[in-house]
Amino acid sequence: MERLQDRVAVITGAGSGIGLATVRRFAAEGAKVVCVDISADAGKAAADEAGGEFVACDVTDEEAVKALFDGVAERYGRVDIAFNNAGISPPDDDSILVTGLDAWERVLRVNTTSVFFCCKYAIPHMQRQGKGSIINTASFVALLGAATSQIAYTASKGGVLAMTRELGVQFAREGIRINALCPGPVATPLLMDLFAKDPERAARRLVHVPMGRFAEPAEIAAAVAFLASDDASFMTASQFVVDGGITGAYVTPL
Repeated sequence: MERLQDRVAVITGAGSGIGLATVRRFAAEGAKVVCVDISADAGKAAADEAGGEFVACDVTDEEAVKALFDGVAERYGRVDIAFNNAGISPPDDDSILVTGLDAWERVLRVNTTSVFFCCKYAIPHMQRQGKGSIINTASFVALLGAATSQIAYTASKGGVLAMTRELGVQFAREGIRINALCPGPVATPLLMDLFAKDPERAARRLVHVPMGRFAEPAEIAAAVAFLASDDASFMTASQFVVDGGITGAYVTPL
């Protein structure tokens, strides 16, 4: 399928996990991919693999984000898709009883403020075109509570979800679609390494997944490609949940 043929797509957090899988999927669907990451090695490797461009950017830096989108528009003439995906989930983000202010503010800045910046500076280019698709990475944890808390991460993704709804409504009549992706737990190398060290922790989470497994990054990337494409032309201000059934479950299969 080439639903994204010649569209200019900016992907943050492009060097690994969902971002890297989406780079591959967008390239396969014909997009011109701009791979954005704070890690030069990972971001450049993703761009080289996809035949795209790498841009190093700290998405918590407002001026850097403005320069990112202005630069893409100048070089390519347009910005068709923005997948605002960069995020962190550090080990010092835990229960509210032990999580410090430093961890709280760092997670909110990377996960939520960066999305604010990316939307703020992508939207004007899309307004000039009269068309565009923005996908912001939220999470299934924005939709339900967990006793295994990561309080700052959960709050940050709730903020992304609420912000996305508001922007989706505000810009709907200008041809700009803005949706939130809510993935369930994904089998990224970081997560798998964590759970390999603590199988009990993995089992505690897997019991709540009706499908009995974590998502593969490519499965989430397929959802992003749908939201970016004209197949999702009547979707905006929506939460697109790809969680293996977690948010719909009370008792899961044995």
